[in-house]
Amino acid sequence: MRLVDPEGQQLGIRPLPEALAIARQLDLDLVEVAPLANPPVCRVMDYGKYKFDEAQKAKESRRKTISVGIKEMKYRPKIGPGDFDTKTRQVLKFLNEGHKVKVTIMFRGREVFHPELGKKILDRVAEHVDGAARVESEPRLDGRNMVMVLAPDKRAKQAAAARAAQHDGVGPVGSGPPTTDPGPPAAEAVGAPPDGSAPGGEEGR
Repeated sequence: MRLVDPEGQQLGIRPLPEALAIARQLDLDLVEVAPLANPPVCRVMDYGKYKFDEAQKAKESRRKTISVGIKEMKYRPKIGPGDFDTKTRQVLKFLNEGHKVKVTIMFRGREVFHPELGKKILDRVAEHVDGAARVESEPRLDGRNMVMVLAPDKRAKQAAAARAAQHDGVGPVGSGPPTTDPGPPAAEAVGAPPDGSAPGGEEGR
């Protein structure tokens, strides 16, 4: 078998008894890491620590994985300003977390005969999240509801950040407006005699 030491250094081709003896001398384990290789590859390692490290890596990977789904936020056509702001902030939070958001307007009674009221609310929501999202599904009636789907838009978010930076005057070094050319030095101004004599060729008195 081909033997690899704990530091990853190749120890060459070794018979199994010798490889086991090396592992025992180091109080470590002999682990076959590439059984299909020719010859098979074994490594001297602390197998318990190896399994623990692999489990930690898998746990960290799962923690960083964002479970992207579709969230829903419901509004009423006659929603008050306070409720509108609270719900819209939550919509923006969902979008920033990477979720799509289904925005639903719920009509009651005769409100269903005035879909323009629901459309106005949806337009306001889309305007408030502009720069973080795009309208994936335009507003449409669905029974007694009107729905719109928003999706995160990274490019729109980057463009909004760039606009904000320009508005605040933030930019890379050298990106500011060019300085005004002050013109030639006073001693070299057009029409000024080089020797400091008075204009018109007369000697100063």
